[in-house]
Amino acid sequence: MDADHLPPPRHLLLREALSVFSRCWRAIGRLGERGPEDGTPLMVIPGFFASDRTTLGLQRGLARAGYRVTGWGMGLNRGVTPHTLDDIIARLEAFARGRKAVLVGWSLGGVFAREVAKRRPDLVETVFTLGSPFSGDPRANNAWRLYERVAGHPVDRPPVKVDTAAKPPVPTIALWSRRDGMVAPASARG
Repeated sequence: MDADHLPPPRHLLLREALSVFSRCWRAIGRLGERGPEDGTPLMVIPGFFASDRTTLGLQRGLARAGYRVTGWGMGLNRGVTPHTLDDIIARLEAFARGRKAVLVGWSLGGVFAREVAKRRPDLVETVFTLGSPFSGDPRANNAWRLYERVAGHPVDRPPVKVDTAAKPPVPTIALWSRRDGMVAPASARG
């Protein structure tokens, strides 16, 4: 099996861990909606063990670009539960107020964004995934053991019916890097 299908090497994982410090600095500030009232609605969905505060720097940048931005508003992402997708959909309906929204999902948040778009394409304009493990082996990453311990279910048997490899019926853009320390490139690019 080629390296693109295997979990990234440990030295890249160490670099990911060190980036936590810069995220902490950008996490200072208020949470909630930001950007122009008439901007395209955009929801940022955090990755596993992250929250809206973790994505605050990204939210601010997208608001400066003219989007009306919000986080997912559900606290720390501890993995999927039977209600996670329905809760994101309810939050998206309230935030977008009848307009189609852009979903930006980081890592596991991108998997959630894709699944929300499959369930409710009427709410979603476009999905962007950032290093999200939506295809291939669900264990081709460096977080699956921790995920199973925290979420309480096997990574390949979530408590909701999904086909993570199936593409949503809306435009999708997968952003990924060969230098990602968490997710195998083949899992994040489709």
